Amino acid sequence: MSVLIDNKTKIIVQGFTGKMGTFHAEEMIKYGSNIVGGVTPGKGGTKHLNLPVFNTVKDAVKHTGATASILFVPPAFAADSAMESADAGIKICVAIVDGIPSHDMIRIKRYMRRYTKSSKMTLVGPNCAGIISPGKSMLGIMPGHIYKEGRVGIISRSGTLGYEAAQQLKNLDIGISTSVGIGGDPINGSSFRDIIEKFETDEETDAVLMIGEIGGPQEVAAGEFAKVNMKKPVIAYIAGLTAPKGRVMGHAGAIVSAYGESAIEKVEILKECGITISKNPSVMGDTVSSVLKKINK
Repeated sequence: MSVLIDNKTKIIVQGFTGKMGTFHAEEMIKYGSNIVGGVTPGKGGTKHLNLPVFNTVKDAVKHTGATASILFVPPAFAADSAMESADAGIKICVAIVDGIPSHDMIRIKRYMRRYTKSSKMTLVGPNCAGIISPGKSMLGIMPGHIYKEGRVGIISRSGTLGYEAAQQLKNLDIGISTSVGIGGDPINGSSFRDIIEKFETDEETDAVLMIGEIGGPQEVAAGEFAKVNMKKPVIAYIAGLTAPKGRVMGHAGAIVSAYGESAIEKVEILKECGITISKNPSVMGDTVSSVLKKINK
């Protein structure tokens, strides 16, 4: 199986007829993703990229059977779009959007509490690269050609570091089961802990590479979960070893404000949790390779 998406997953694009929605929908279709339509309010009943356009997500789900969506809407409308997806029965929603206000993300997460665990939509992002299961489906904006199909899971806050890891692994003839970009904002839909648990139960994933950075408690929470619950090996790289305290570094969430949030502290805690650390980004692939060789002996 795949984590979150596979080649049968029916996908709709919210903001389908806009410039970014059009461009990335075309890329996903070329990759082989099962795009079945899109949503642009006011353009329902028309066609775009030879696919149906609907006024609402509810209509799109009713007529296409879609279970996944991807958001290419302005930040001001992203919260309403995500909540509309949840109400329409979408199971996986990827918010590519950058610049969603933190109070809007809090509103989304509070809104999602009305759903039981079994019926709750999984939100990935915002400010993320999305999800790809190589050879099956892409629900995001990543360059699909750098991902080789295989058995290593990737979770990353940084889109570009996720791409770098994928390319390094491909150069070493190591493939990926699924790569998930959870986004670099302070408040996101899915955490490292949420996704790493899915990889632990995935029969097609042998090891997990976690790419984190300074700021926030997510990497430590995932490490503590892995220490108790993970049988599969976890490798981690934490960006920001030279970052000064109190300064935002790149991502909105990359700011150290408490113990355990600097890169050095995260590395030490993760080591104590039994996680293998990649010393720098240029050896992420080599570090994963060495761990795989040990488990395959």
